[in-house]
Amino acid sequence: MRRITRIDAVNDSSKKKLRVAAYARVSTGSQDQLVSLETQKIHYERYIKARPDWEYAGLYYDEGISGLKMSKRKGLLRLIEDCSKGLIDYIVVKSISRFSRNTVESIEVVRKLCQDGVYIYFEKENIDTGKMEGELLLSILSGLAENESRSISGNVKWSIQKRYLNGTFKICYPPYGYDNVDGKMVVNKEQAKIVRRIFAEIIAGKSSADIAKELNKEGIITKRGKRWGRGVVCEMIRNEKYTGDVIFQKTYTDSCFKRHRNYDDKNKYQMKNHHEAIISYEDFKLANLIVDANGCQKGIHKNDFKYKNRYPTSGKIICGECGGHWNRRKIGNMFGFACNTHINDMNACSMKSIKEDSVKAAFVTMMNKLTFARKSVLIPYSEMLRRSKEDSDVERLDEIETLLQKSSERRQQLMEFFSQGILDHEVYAYETVALSKEECRLMAEKNFLSVRMNGSQEWQSALVKLLRYTAKGNVLTEFEGGLFTEHVEKVVVYKRTEIGFVMKCGPIFRERI
Repeated sequence: MRRITRIDAVNDSSKKKLRVAAYARVSTGSQDQLVSLETQKIHYERYIKARPDWEYAGLYYDEGISGLKMSKRKGLLRLIEDCSKGLIDYIVVKSISRFSRNTVESIEVVRKLCQDGVYIYFEKENIDTGKMEGELLLSILSGLAENESRSISGNVKWSIQKRYLNGTFKICYPPYGYDNVDGKMVVNKEQAKIVRRIFAEIIAGKSSADIAKELNKEGIITKRGKRWGRGVVCEMIRNEKYTGDVIFQKTYTDSCFKRHRNYDDKNKYQMKNHHEAIISYEDFKLANLIVDANGCQKGIHKNDFKYKNRYPTSGKIICGECGGHWNRRKIGNMFGFACNTHINDMNACSMKSIKEDSVKAAFVTMMNKLTFARKSVLIPYSEMLRRSKEDSDVERLDEIETLLQKSSERRQQLMEFFSQGILDHEVYAYETVALSKEECRLMAEKNFLSVRMNGSQEWQSALVKLLRYTAKGNVLTEFEGGLFTEHVEKVVVYKRTEIGFVMKCGPIFRERI
């Protein structure tokens, strides 16, 4: 006869505990918010230690940091790094909006952590990313958090505009020569002496570069504790705050939360006698006139980008290793180009400088090759561009429009079924997210086809110009700046002995130097 004996479970207290960390964030550095952060620290330490199966792995936090860009949040980045090292098994966060207000970044980070076997629990939304439906709900709620952030941003902008108009806007970080005392700009006497000296030396005819060198030699540092440069000096000369006036909204944030200089894209607000002046109106105007005159002699005009159109190659040479821009500079007894990244940090980019004459000679060689290879290279390429604009792309765009219309109708159906109680919340969420993903894929394909069709038109227009030039059969004997500007979009430096000319008509032609 068979006998069955029950083996009782043993409570193994030595079983490995989950190493649980918490993440907290406050979006401003005010005293009230910092008190809130301290409260969160105490709460999470008690909350995690109260669980017998959890081991407290610490609290990671960011103070006074916006939730829009993770790249600026050192606490969160350190948390992610520790997770990848295997130091953390589980994360607790108050809410999705505290974690991130950027939908794309939220999903990417959650997926990365899931790959490392680390899951997140969001208290407010009761979401555990370790469960199957977690990412579906997360994508929806992250979108809501992002929309909330945009709404908050709109309210903040409205508030700032009102303060611009009534003159109550406070300048939190005044320029060199001033300190912030109880929200007001107060003259820093020691720094004010340097400001007056800079304006006086500009008026006396000294260059901004020479002034910067002298200040650095004397061990004088900038407002941010860094070395002086001619750009810093010029910015000071342009700053109207030294006259006691202030212009509000010289920069602005767009809908994608990117900062831009305001070149009359938005309204500006000028307030006279806002604070004590360091420089008189007469000296300010005279110094600016001198800087403008010096710039005109060098081909640089006010509000132009630095060195814009000064040389045919300005802003067009790109590093093939780090992607940084190359600037024209003197190398020994001649001019050449050097990577900005390499100049600032040789460990960040190993690419060394190249001679300007070598780049010009390579362009001459490339143009002569195209002239002789016109029939075998340019004409076949023209045929290929023409074929890319055939009906297949147009038909696919029409098909995508139809699919997007059907998706919209399906979404409307789901909403009606959900409102009538026919669909469960989980099914509705799953179907809605699936539709969103498919719509995103279709929109991406639609944008790609549109760009390709428009791009091919631009390329064809540029190719016509190149075909006209090469049809003449002329042999180029020296570098022509106008010809370079007309046909070359940019130059990529792959190595010191090889560069590539990215043509406005599309292709890249490599040449050895």
